[in-house]
Amino acid sequence: MKRILNLPFVFSIFLGLVSFESQGQVIDSLKAPQEAVAADTLKKYQDSTLAQATNKAPFFKSKAFKATIIPAVLIGYGLSTIKDNGLYSSYDAKRDIQRHFPNFKTTIDNPLLIAPYVELVLANLLNAKSNNDFLNTTMVILKAEAIFAVSVYGLKQVTDQERPNGENRESLPSGHAAQAFLAASILNAELKHRSPWYGVGAYTVATSVGVFRMLNNKHWQSDVFVGAGIGMLSSHLAYLSHRNRWGRKPSIVMSPTLIYGVPGFAFSLNLDDYKNRRNKPDLNKISLN
Repeated sequence: MKRILNLPFVFSIFLGLVSFESQGQVIDSLKAPQEAVAADTLKKYQDSTLAQATNKAPFFKSKAFKATIIPAVLIGYGLSTIKDNGLYSSYDAKRDIQRHFPNFKTTIDNPLLIAPYVELVLANLLNAKSNNDFLNTTMVILKAEAIFAVSVYGLKQVTDQERPNGENRESLPSGHAAQAFLAASILNAELKHRSPWYGVGAYTVATSVGVFRMLNNKHWQSDVFVGAGIGMLSSHLAYLSHRNRWGRKPSIVMSPTLIYGVPGFAFSLNLDDYKNRRNKPDLNKISLN
């Protein structure tokens, strides 16, 4: 009986952790000024420079801690349950799943991977504008996807963990869970100022992807938790390392041209903006200390 109750309890904690991030970031966003000014892509975690200079915040309030704590908990728990390790191991979870869902099979976990991205596009089309402009949001997504790809597929080769169904030895971490939580984290960051339910819904979808991967006997419990942590961490690192400012017009623009049938490139330079950046380098660099 104890093991039967363990599985839903574990995933309720799982969903609670990621929902906590969504709710916490909404509360933080309500404290920010509402003036229409250009904001940094780091504002998800960035404290003001003046506040840092006058009163250094404790480490648990730093942007780095906020960015890594929940992914670290998810990854740490997943690693602690590999094979038959932990209070409720991956073997225990597989045994309970096979007992209660012996013939379960679905492919819905595949389209659900991009559901948060689809929601983000639809929200913008319906005029629920995201937190940041299209170009910079796209750049953050591409950077996060690159971090995710290198991390997940690199770890799969290093860990050499066999899947529960014996299909191959690329089980740890779960790429589906990582992708779903990466997309959910991006959606939460972009739409949390509109409503906390965007993030809650996205993380619920991402959690269901992880559950379906286990029900389909494609992944162990440890794979799903580690994958979820890597996905969220990839998103957070992409935001933390991004340097462009929302709403800033580029100083240098290059675009393809076709004049009288001859292809080429058009080049333009905004000298006023370029001079401002040269005279005020602090506008282009944000400290991560």
